[in-house]
Parts: sequence; C-alpha cells; structure tokens
Amino acid sequence: MIRLVRLSVLAAVATIALKTAAWAVTGSVGLLSDAAESLVNLVAALVALFVVHWSTQPPDEEHAYGHEKAGYLSAGLEGGLILLAAGTIGYGAVDRLIDPQELDSVGIGLAVSAVATVINLVMARALIRTGRAYASITLEADGRHLLTDVWTSVGVAVGIVLVVVTGWERLDPIIALLVAANIVVTGVGLIRRSTSGLMDKALEPDELARVTAVLDRHRCAEVEFHALRTRRSGPRAFVSVHVLVPGSWSVQHGHDVIEGIEADLRAAIPHGLTTIFTHLEPIEDPVSFADRDLDRRDGGPADAAAAPDARRG
Repeated sequence: MIRLVRLSVLAAVATIALKTAAWAVTGSVGLLSDAAESLVNLVAALVALFVVHWSTQPPDEEHAYGHEKAGYLSAGLEGGLILLAAGTIGYGAVDRLIDPQELDSVGIGLAVSAVATVINLVMARALIRTGRAYASITLEADGRHLLTDVWTSVGVAVGIVLVVVTGWERLDPIIALLVAANIVVTGVGLIRRSTSGLMDKALEPDELARVTAVLDRHRCAEVEFHALRTRRSGPRAFVSVHVLVPGSWSVQHGHDVIEGIEADLRAAIPHGLTTIFTHLEPIEDPVSFADRDLDRRDGGPADAAAAPDARRG
C-alpha cells in the first residue's frame, strides 16, 4: 500500500506541472483551477503517505487497539481539502465570469491537460481498488479525491471546447462552477464517512446481517446471546457479544463453544481484520442480564423479573 501512495505523490507532482503548463499557454481559468486542485492532491497524497505508514503499525502499549483510526483523520482532511479546492475553483470562476477573457493555444493546452487527466484516472482506479481490497479508507479517499480531479479536468476541457465552438467566453467559468459544485458533494461525503468512523459507527448493514446470522445458527436452548456491539476502525472490525450458557457447564466446554462461535464470526467478515470479544455468563443467573446496556446496571429484583424475557431477546 505504501508503494502505491508514493506513486500517487509522484503522479500529483507530474499533473501539477502539466496542468500549470496548460494554463500558462491558454490563460483558461478552468485550467488554472484544475492545477490548483492538483496542488491539493499533492498535499493529500503526502498526508495519506504518513497516515498509511502510521495506521499499519502494530498495536503498542499506548495504542492497544492498533492505529487504524488514523485513516479516518486522513479521510476527513481529504474531504476538507476537496472543499477548499472547490472554493478555489469557484472564486476564480466568478472572477472570470465577471471579466471574461479570450483563450490562447487551446489545442496545445488541452493535449497537455489530457495527459495529466489520464495519469490521474489510472492512479484513482488503482487507489480505490486497493483501498476496497484492504478496507483502507485512506487509500479509497485518496482515490476518490483523484477521481474528482479527473471529472474536473473533463469538465474544464468540455468548457474550453465549447468556448472555441460558440465563441462565448463565459462558458469557461460556468463549466468551472458546475465542476466545483460536483466536487463539493464528494468532499462532504468523505467528511461524513470520516466522522462516522471516529464516532464508532456500527458495521455496515450487510456485515451486521452476517454477524447476526452466525449468532442465530448457534442459538439454541442452551446457548443465548445479548449485548451485541460492533464497530469498524479502518480495515479492522470489532465485534463484542455476551454468550449465555448453562452454569453447570465446565469452563472447558464453554470455552470450546465460544471458540467455534468466534471462528464463524471471523469467517463471516472476510475483508480486513476482525477482533472479537466474547463474555461468558451463566444463563440461569439474573445478574447475567444486568449488563445488556453499555453502562451496566446493578443486578436486583427488577433484573431477575426481566431475565426470562431477556433470554428471548
């Protein structure tokens, strides 16, 4: 993964040089805005390089649950940078909309920009594909950022062609404004995903359905479950559940049952890493039902009365 992010840094440097050259020969505000977004891409790629290195470090004494959450910080920052790029594009477009200017050397400028666009498209697809394969929100965010740059470049190129064909110079900044609006949607989406991850959002519905299906397969007259909680931290999924079994079982027997449950849970979430916490409790003891909520209640008569219903829930 780190090698791919390093490659994305080199690609960002190359596209900045190409797009700046395209703007210099044409004078198009669209191409200037495109070059500005590529500068943001470079910053984002450098941040992603640091975060990928950090998030893949093994757990230590200060971070016993690993460093995977660093990816959400990177995704949030990328979302903010995308919004900054959109604002830059919008500012330049409004200025050129008020004071339109004739474009020069359009053919050369578009050819140079097209090369940069192809570079970004190849890198974006590689980053998104790898990010999904390794459940890395950092790589996927970087790829989606580059993909917005691709759409920016395409929109700018269309605008320039239309300016040449129609002679209406204000089309250049109008297209740039439309592209900026589209970029805002992508940036807001990344920030929302980052916030959800930092707030310990539960697993996605399809993953959660596979987890509950495993528990349903193991549920029987002697085995029950409650206090199921899930979350995702980058590529790592966390599943916590309390397992209720007869108090007469030996520790070894209970352990063997839980080992089988945990193995099936890990198999149900095949992508990335899965950390599972199980807590064994005697099903006959009313106190076992006092910890279904996140904050444990004191066991007592009310809990004892609720225990039969809890076994069914």
